[in-house]
Amino acid sequence: MQKTRQFAKFERLSASPGAIGAFSRLNAQIDVTSILPSVRVPALVLHRRTDALIPVQWGRDLAARIPAARLIEYADGDHAIYSGDVEALLGDIEESITGHRERPSPDLERVLATVLFTDIVDSTRSAAEMGDQAWRRLLDNHDRIATQLVEQHRGSLIKTTGDGILATFDGPGRAVRCALAFGAAAKQIGLPLRAGLHTGEIEM
Repeated sequence: MQKTRQFAKFERLSASPGAIGAFSRLNAQIDVTSILPSVRVPALVLHRRTDALIPVQWGRDLAARIPAARLIEYADGDHAIYSGDVEALLGDIEESITGHRERPSPDLERVLATVLFTDIVDSTRSAAEMGDQAWRRLLDNHDRIATQLVEQHRGSLIKTTGDGILATFDGPGRAVRCALAFGAAAKQIGLPLRAGLHTGEIEM
């Protein structure tokens, strides 16, 4: 229901009722059936049998008029290309253009990496003693140092946790060196850190 309301709002903001009427009348006047037999390039016609806006028979008629056109019908879905079984539709388009279809593997998003996790020792007590403004300034310095050091050691800063960071590296050596450098830099600004490292397969 929320998506329906959002799309209705999108339509109202996209054009006035008069403009939509004009567009509809212009679209209704477009007729390319006379030139379809002259098409001499590979053509792919996609249609959903449950399309309530354009009957599937129209798609079949279009494909029949184009020499050697390929027609693919989908069992369900509506007129919007971004609804229904989008993956199948995009795969058919890709295969038609490139000659092959990308077949995603569930293992493609798993990589061997080293994860670095840090946290500030006694952060709750320190925040209470220092006050919100002073603690926020210190945390800003902490985050700036973390960003610089992770980048220097060719890692990826995944997120800050409020009193620490989560970062990944493609090897344990750089992760260890980053953890040591980060601990030394944070100590200089009065923030003792704990750091943990784990190397293994992770999901990206």
